[in-house]
Amino acid sequence: MTCHPAHARLWLTGECAPQPTTRERDVIAHIDLGLDEQAHPGINGLARYRPETAGPLLDLADTLLHAPHPTLTPGERELIAAYVSDLNDCAFCCASHSAFAAAQLPAGMPLVEQVRRDPDAAPVGAKMRALLRIAGAVQRSGREVTAELVKEARAEGATDLEIHDTVLIAAAFCMYNRYVDGLGTVAPADPAGYTRAAEHIVAHGYGAR
Repeated sequence: MTCHPAHARLWLTGECAPQPTTRERDVIAHIDLGLDEQAHPGINGLARYRPETAGPLLDLADTLLHAPHPTLTPGERELIAAYVSDLNDCAFCCASHSAFAAAQLPAGMPLVEQVRRDPDAAPVGAKMRALLRIAGAVQRSGREVTAELVKEARAEGATDLEIHDTVLIAAAFCMYNRYVDGLGTVAPADPAGYTRAAEHIVAHGYGAR
């Protein structure tokens, strides 16, 4: 599975763009975006199509994932986004945010892949494991977040802000995932493009114009 971020300007285009496979050339969005979808895959093309909504969406992503946070690192927050995107089977968002998380976590992509496979067995701290359980519950339904899950997270040291932001990241990425997949956007298979996008995100965040 894969995934990617919400940014109209971060995907490298032209000669640097990932070269689509024959199968990918046949994939087009459900609406005419008026651009080269291979050069502007996923949410990037949607952001260019509707810049009025792109601004708030990118600002939200930047606040949730990149802006300074008292206790959760950008890598940890991207890990939550990647995990939820994987649960939603959103190829573009999962590949994107897996790359963004890997670029900002000391253990890199092997850890991200372990979390996506089985967060309970992955070598993450007890607090992060509890937060991932909450994120997984949100992905199924908001009402799946039980008092017991919250109690367990608090017992592992999670603050109210961390619990709040975990729920919001998970809920927001259910929206981003459905936005990207609901309009049938392209998700490149070449991981190199996601790696290049990660360099941009780490350096500039989602709000850079």
